[in-house]
Amino acid sequence: MKKLVPIVVTLLIAISSYAQKEVTTNLQREIDFNFDWKFKLQKDTTKLKKTPLNDEDWRDIRLPHDWSVEMSFSESLEGATGYLPGGVGVYQKHFKTSAKKSEKNTYILFDGVYNNATFWLNGILLGENPYGYSPVYFDITDALNEEEQENVLTVHVDHSRYVDSRWYTGSGIYRNVKLVTLNKLHIPIWGTYLTTPEISKEEAKVSIAVTVENKEKNNHKFTLSTKIFDKKGNQVAIQSDSKLKLKTGSKSTFNQEIIVSNPELWDTKSPNMYKAVTSIIKNGEIVDEYTTPFGIRSLHFDVKSGFYLNGVNTDVKGICIHHDGGLVGAAVPEGVWRRRFEILKAAGVNAIRTSHNPFSEEFLNLCDEMGILIQNEVFDELDYPKDKRQNYHDRHDDYISRGYTEHFQKWGKSDLTRTLLRDRNHPSVFQWSVGNEIEWTYLHYRYVTGFWKDPNDPQKSGKYWGSAPMFSPEEMKKRYDASEKGEYILAETAKKVNGWIKELDPSRVTTANLVVPQTSLVSGYADAVDIAGFSYRNKDIPWALEHFPNKQITINENPGTWDDWKQVIENPGIYSIFMWTGIDYMGERDGDWPAKSGWGDMLDLAGFKLQGWNYFKSIWVNKPHISIGTLPLAKSGFKENGFSAQQLPENAAAYKWRDTNMHWNYEEGETVVVEVCSNYSIVELFINGRSLGRRSMSESPDRLFRWTMPYEAGTLTAKAGFDGSEITAEIQTTTKPVAITLTADKTTLKSDAYDVSHLIVALVDEKGREVKTENTKIEFEIQGPATLLGVDNGARENIQDFQSNTIVTAKGHGLAIIQSTKESGKIKVIAKSELYGNQEIIINSN
Repeated sequence: MKKLVPIVVTLLIAISSYAQKEVTTNLQREIDFNFDWKFKLQKDTTKLKKTPLNDEDWRDIRLPHDWSVEMSFSESLEGATGYLPGGVGVYQKHFKTSAKKSEKNTYILFDGVYNNATFWLNGILLGENPYGYSPVYFDITDALNEEEQENVLTVHVDHSRYVDSRWYTGSGIYRNVKLVTLNKLHIPIWGTYLTTPEISKEEAKVSIAVTVENKEKNNHKFTLSTKIFDKKGNQVAIQSDSKLKLKTGSKSTFNQEIIVSNPELWDTKSPNMYKAVTSIIKNGEIVDEYTTPFGIRSLHFDVKSGFYLNGVNTDVKGICIHHDGGLVGAAVPEGVWRRRFEILKAAGVNAIRTSHNPFSEEFLNLCDEMGILIQNEVFDELDYPKDKRQNYHDRHDDYISRGYTEHFQKWGKSDLTRTLLRDRNHPSVFQWSVGNEIEWTYLHYRYVTGFWKDPNDPQKSGKYWGSAPMFSPEEMKKRYDASEKGEYILAETAKKVNGWIKELDPSRVTTANLVVPQTSLVSGYADAVDIAGFSYRNKDIPWALEHFPNKQITINENPGTWDDWKQVIENPGIYSIFMWTGIDYMGERDGDWPAKSGWGDMLDLAGFKLQGWNYFKSIWVNKPHISIGTLPLAKSGFKENGFSAQQLPENAAAYKWRDTNMHWNYEEGETVVVEVCSNYSIVELFINGRSLGRRSMSESPDRLFRWTMPYEAGTLTAKAGFDGSEITAEIQTTTKPVAITLTADKTTLKSDAYDVSHLIVALVDEKGREVKTENTKIEFEIQGPATLLGVDNGARENIQDFQSNTIVTAKGHGLAIIQSTKESGKIKVIAKSELYGNQEIIINSN
């Protein structure tokens, strides 16, 4: 067994080449290319034979754009992707440019198009990109018309295979687009790579590799100068290298090392950012300027003691999420993510796994800014396909479910390369994951375990999910060697993919999400990556620690239980969990109509808190916490054990967190289980001031304090803490609703056509208490310079159209999201209810 050398990773950071007004000249490499597009859905999948198309009667849209989320949910569609359609769409943009082809090179950069996209400019084919999650750019210089003449950019998007994934993907140009104009002598797109290999309190060494390309007709001498600015815009370091040479038609990488004194480090609590501004100076003139945002931080992984961020042993309190944002689909405004991140961080979350594909550049920029660690996952399937409807191996062969495996052999390295070049400078990215539960697509992996016994029924898993490995590693290796294998060997493919990553970024560790780790540890698959991340296999952990002591293991995916976090507490080398999932998402609901979404542990699809938010906050945040959840005994999974609050319900299997109600409204006399989340060792419960007794953490195998009682209207109160420093939580029985309230998370917006505000409606009774057991229809009216993006209520079974101005609430509340335009002024939002009157709020757009 090869010993895993502790890996020190030191930083990089968010690559983004915006002109820096406070620190640079007037050179502008990029312009926003999201506005003034035309769009039309096509009737069939026929490839375009001639472009551009006549678009006079097409829709006017702006990007990012997801056409699937505009549609209605339908039971006739597929639950795997959320009961929304795909289809084929065409986008066109008419534009002019003042760039002279003899002096400038022009590129078009797409951060993500879902999927099977083909691109033309002025009828000239630029290329294609099948993978919907990888960024791509094209040199359009030769295809451009002369300056100030109209150009037409055409993008054909074929998402007719709309069940090509196991979750909601969205359809269209759903991420940002930029037009990039560069001098002939320039730093290419994604042309820098920055690390901080040596860090002390006194100074940090910043290493930056800068690629320079010469598309001039002549050889050139130039100076390469990099200035580093802190978060306040102050220059803190500079490095200049003169007398550099580059031949015509060539490119080369130049390395610089710069010392930053008294560095302010990037971490999850203080995400300090710097900017490296690199200039190419020719004949005394700056001809190109490239900005690399970055953070100074070190990463260290130790097989015995876990993970260290800047030398501090750090537990990774992680969540898995998919890339959709509820009612906005896959075209998620930054403000939607920001609201969600703020709520999640308040509960202790410090890491996100991008399940199971690369997310947008904008997403990573925000994680840099807010201090969230990212496990950047690249693929969900490699050589063989998964079944999009039922997971595991593929059991369907229909056209609409053909996915990325159709393209991996040809496009895998290219997609990964473009993703890593874009993402490798982000300080938030601390790991690369080569893939998710890939073992399912190699049938022999499951049979090697001994739990799957019937070749005619490869889904019959015996007692795999509740059992530890039945064989020793030596026996497992013999069984693996004797197993029947296919054309591709997983360990070889993983080694290849890992090699692609290490070639581009040796500074970070790699991992994989292993769902059959006992086989992966003996087959060579786990050894192909630095860290073995287990998926729902806590039962394998003691076995792995005993037999593979030099291989670092941790948890990359788990259901989100106390048992998962106990693995981190009890095993120093295991430093992470990533619960499935932190936020509800659409899809993965085959045959579950009308449930279109599910699995959210902390936030629902609208970003409203679930009881899991309280549960994990009580575990992850080192501050006093207490909160109350309730549910009928009949729906709890427990069995009644006496009719008294002093009697705990029985059934050990039910000792786990669940999405309990946050209200105290039941039928008189109904038996109710009260579950209190707290990080205190003893909690006392009261009904209408009368004590129902105390519970101890020792009686709470899942850290939930429970009482079983007949419902009694009034006030339910939980108390904990010592005299003089007690904390309490209470919920009250509410009466019938009499009104609605309307609140906004932001009452001032930027008039940039990007900023958003979340408008929340809640039903309240005569005392102003939220009524969570009644619902009503709400109509939103928007007056002023804003666009209504849509409505939702967060419920998994909600199949009302997102693209609407009306919503029937769920749990007594509803959500609308508005987005600013480029006009400033006052925005009036009116929420109307026929039963409970109207409420309005003013939002200023500046």
